[in-house]
Amino acid sequence: MEQLFWACLAGGVLFAIVTVVFGDLLSHALDGILDFLSVDAVRKLRPMVIVSVITAFGGAGLLVLHYTPLGSVLAVLLASAAAIAVGILVYVAYVRPMENSENSTGFSIRELSGRIGEVLVPIPPRGYGEVLVKVGAGHTNQIAASFDGDTLEAGVRVVIVEVRDDTLFVSRLEDNLE
Repeated sequence: MEQLFWACLAGGVLFAIVTVVFGDLLSHALDGILDFLSVDAVRKLRPMVIVSVITAFGGAGLLVLHYTPLGSVLAVLLASAAAIAVGILVYVAYVRPMENSENSTGFSIRELSGRIGEVLVPIPPRGYGEVLVKVGAGHTNQIAASFDGDTLEAGVRVVIVEVRDDTLFVSRLEDNLE
């Protein structure tokens, strides 16, 4: 039983070292080769979780076997319980937050309709200017024209009415504070 625990512990540590040292090289070399393994049911079982469970099983098993008077069967049961707890902890504390943190700074100009912006470069009645629009955590400057044919000075708050030909057509935002 001790050999099984040592094998699990050594395999997990070796996997960690190899992925840290050669992670980028291997990921580029094996790009797409193992995509057939990514079945939806298996995708929740991330390699990091699986390896941490195996490593924790080996380490906990060795500790229980050497530092308690319990037998092999109880050592396996306690090591299994510890491994499952570590796997859940790794998934909840690391894997799931990392999945949720993936976000993009990309946007489609078509998504800007209805948003509020501020005129940076004045917009003449029959010409173009520039507006600043908040997108996600940042801002973007876009070419704009007046939707109503009005002159819009710099600093005026506007609403984007429509997007045509990669140009934002904006109208003065009227604050109804009366």
